[in-house]
Amino acid sequence: MNAATGLSLAGVALALVILWANFRPWYRGGRDPKALVPFGAGWLLGSLATVCVGGALGWGAAGITGLVAKAGDTAVGSIVGTGAAALATSRMGTLTPEGGIVVALVLAAVVILHKASGKQDGRRILGGLVTGAVLGFLPGVASALDWLPETANMVGAWGYDLANRSAA
Repeated sequence: MNAATGLSLAGVALALVILWANFRPWYRGGRDPKALVPFGAGWLLGSLATVCVGGALGWGAAGITGLVAKAGDTAVGSIVGTGAAALATSRMGTLTPEGGIVVALVLAAVVILHKASGKQDGRRILGGLVTGAVLGFLPGVASALDWLPETANMVGAWGYDLANRSAA
């Protein structure tokens, strides 16, 4: 799967810098949980996008990961003169059609949140999206988050069952 995403150690380092740049102001500030919503919403969408194999979200997550890895490799190569260090990739699981609907609803919610947000929160949403997409391909992170697509599948199945109940 590494060929599909092109994940590199420098790309992961760049994603961690983005994560820290978004987390640090919250940590140093009032630590209001509501302040994490924009970044968290983008991160959730980016992480879920990594399991959208064959769809536009999956293609976008792989593309973002490739771009971040290329930028990280270029920066590290220019600064310290070393080459790229490729990393293995993995996915969290698979989505059912019902889970896919949940991911589409998450996408709609994040787009609406982005449209309603100011410039700074919009950047936080995009930072979360990039961080979630890049880190979501790491095998350790993917195995730790294997509950995420299963939760989307269960919520989707619940909605499907709810929609199919007959009125008695």
